[in-house]
Amino acid sequence: MKYVRKNIGIMLLVFSVLLAVTFLFVSNPIPQKNEYHTFSDTKEILSVPNTIIVVSNLPFLIVGLLGLYELSKENNLNIIKENKLAYYVFFAGTALVGLGSGYYHLWPDNQTLAWDRVPMTITIMALFSIVISEFISVEYGGKLLIPFVLFGLFSVVYWYVSELNGKGDLRFYAVVQFFPMLAIPIIITFFTSKFTLVSAYWWLLAAYLLAKVFEHFDTQLHEILTVVGGHSIKHLSAAVGIYVLLVSFRRRRPV
Repeated sequence: MKYVRKNIGIMLLVFSVLLAVTFLFVSNPIPQKNEYHTFSDTKEILSVPNTIIVVSNLPFLIVGLLGLYELSKENNLNIIKENKLAYYVFFAGTALVGLGSGYYHLWPDNQTLAWDRVPMTITIMALFSIVISEFISVEYGGKLLIPFVLFGLFSVVYWYVSELNGKGDLRFYAVVQFFPMLAIPIIITFFTSKFTLVSAYWWLLAAYLLAKVFEHFDTQLHEILTVVGGHSIKHLSAAVGIYVLLVSFRRRRPV
């Protein structure tokens, strides 16, 4: 039964890769919409633009630094030690998301958005490497870390250069952001983890999806809540998901 489930997982992953490649070569270039830089909550406090949205990035910095601290302590976290670098990159990327996203939301435009997206792709691709290490192969997870991160960085550079040339194209960045979110559920469903508390990954994915919902309904949530918009809640949701994963790294045990 385990063998059959694994084969189904492999087939679904291959199909997912084919979907991503087809998307890249069949779909038209996707430019960055100007309205992306418009948020419902533009309140300034102490002359800081978009204050609440900027401050809402602080949890990323906190949980990222906390993760790095925990990693620095021997045996504090139950991780794949052979791919420890991926965990460092993941939490360092998380901390940098707090800085990069905060910088972007101070002065939202394509130039500052690049500094938001660079650490985001680093974090996502490091997470992908971690999941592969824990569920499929420690060797493959470790070997794929650097190529994954480089591809993530390429996707942002490609988008930014394409915007400068007046032919904006987000296709590669879209693959980096969304393909792991498709592949990871397949991996944790059809492959066996080397640790307990697999549910933490589901909580992280749920938090990520909720973050996207909050982002989409930024204005509507701001009208309802008045003091905060959906974009700020998006940041909090994603950061909480990463914190849940960090706690699981502390509490889980090898299978």
